[in-house]
Amino acid sequence: MHIVLVEPEIPANTGNIARTCAVTGSTLHLIRPLGFSTDDRQLKRAGLDYWHLLDIRYHDSIDHLWAQFPTARFHYVETQGGRWYTDVTYTKEDFLVFGKETKGLPKDVLAANQDHVIRIPMLPDGAARSLNLSNAVAVVVFEALRQTGFIWCNCRRETSRLVDLLRGKYVEDVMTAS
Repeated sequence: MHIVLVEPEIPANTGNIARTCAVTGSTLHLIRPLGFSTDDRQLKRAGLDYWHLLDIRYHDSIDHLWAQFPTARFHYVETQGGRWYTDVTYTKEDFLVFGKETKGLPKDVLAANQDHVIRIPMLPDGAARSLNLSNAVAVVVFEALRQTGFIWCNCRRETSRLVDLLRGKYVEDVMTAS
């Protein structure tokens, strides 16, 4: 999975997203200009000691990213997207693109990719503007990973083994009690 942040502004958000990418095996793409230095203390603190686990790539523009991955599938997450993020069928190689905290994605990017703009459902009528960027990334990336079977870990196998163990224990307890 690829997570793309277009011109992120808040170092703590980017650090939290970097941490999400590190624990899920997702690649983080940062589109310049960034609203902070990559040496920023808040950025490093939010990412904790996960930086060595992270595949992070920098791009001078979204055009540069598109040129590097011309056949990739991009999903643009925006508050006014046409489809819910749960209505998409994801693949492990998809790119999830998020805009800057104060403005979202550039209007020209959205206009050129209308069929691929998705959203997280929220209360209508502007009751709340949007989720925090790092929360929005986590919501969408975990749905995409759920759909692809959490292929980056042995979670399914571990969960199946745990269920089998619990079932065996339960069966033993029932048989012993009778």
